[in-house]
Amino acid sequence: MPQVLSELLSDKDRAVLESIFNPFQIGGGAEEGVNWNFDEGLPEEVQDPYEEPTAQVKESIRREVEAIKVAEVGDFTKAVELFTSAIEVAPMRPAPWNNRAQAYRLLDNDQAALADLEMALQLSGGTGRTGCRALCQRGLLRRKMGDDDAARDDFKTATNLGSKFARAQLIEMNPYAALCNQMLKDAFQKLS
Repeated sequence: MPQVLSELLSDKDRAVLESIFNPFQIGGGAEEGVNWNFDEGLPEEVQDPYEEPTAQVKESIRREVEAIKVAEVGDFTKAVELFTSAIEVAPMRPAPWNNRAQAYRLLDNDQAALADLEMALQLSGGTGRTGCRALCQRGLLRRKMGDDDAARDDFKTATNLGSKFARAQLIEMNPYAALCNQMLKDAFQKLS
């Protein structure tokens, strides 16, 4: 993108263009930090099921937060180790499974990511914030792997949970939107 044009765009506009030009990128680049949430605009009432705040759950959450901080500075291998330890302490919590899937994805280990997403969806029942996030991640991975029908199903389910991100993905997968995106991309390339 030309520097002058880039300076005129808001952060949100740049993020939209990034999603158009790199539709299979999950989260931001290393310089932008990692996006661990696919629930922008998700209604407040969509919550994960209540977790009894046992010592194990509290320790799992502490380790998960530490893992996210490590991942945000780009050490995804260490993040996987920390997410794994969060899972070992409280294996029935879906959130660390979903977050470890993100770290695996950023390490280009899509199969491990899909396995973790399946577990996150099983444990969450495909509901709540974690279920919604897992559906969005799995939809992106399925789309990357060329399984657009399964990706659409995941995005539709996440949209029904209230995810604007998933709705945007469905719109982007529309053949007419893809044509418009290609025309926009060509126009920006000509400006370069």
